[in-house]
Amino acid sequence: MFAGHFGIAAAVRAKSPKVPLWALMAATQLLDIAFVPMLLTGTETIDSSGGEGYGEAVIHADYTHSVVGMLVLALIAGLAAARWWGSRGGITIGAVVASHWLLDLIVHRADMPILPGNAGDLPLLGLGLWKFPEWSAALELIIVTAGFAMYALSLRRRSARLQNKARAWTAGTVMGVLLLLSLATDYFGI
Repeated sequence: MFAGHFGIAAAVRAKSPKVPLWALMAATQLLDIAFVPMLLTGTETIDSSGGEGYGEAVIHADYTHSVVGMLVLALIAGLAAARWWGSRGGITIGAVVASHWLLDLIVHRADMPILPGNAGDLPLLGLGLWKFPEWSAALELIIVTAGFAMYALSLRRRSARLQNKARAWTAGTVMGVLLLLSLATDYFGI
């Protein structure tokens, strides 16, 4: 769902032009960024016994992708962002971090805990759309397309005030190509 997360960042950028695109892109991936050191230390794991294709692995991100873990990361990111881009920017970044978890809820199998470390052995969450790769990829394509369209339209509106309209359109085109490449590499495992 990497591409879908990036599509959300592009869409949010269209509505929150004061928050830099790089910050929105990082915010959409913050849970996965935090997952990497946890994976490297063995605190969180990936079970590839079901396969290594698009969405086939079961991810045990019991801290970074727990509801409470996500809320803590969203709060920290939001507070940090508020220092640079004001309270609205902080709320935006916090919401974008949380959007990662919501999209993951749709595609993940039931492998996301409520409490960090799955404390209390509560039911695991996940609606399992990854069991249907074509449907999951279609959802991502819709998100990517909508994000790109919103981003491109915002560039069009702003380009009327810009001196270099060609540069704005080039940036929009590059964004669209990168979003589609992200989906292709995710889906095909390239």
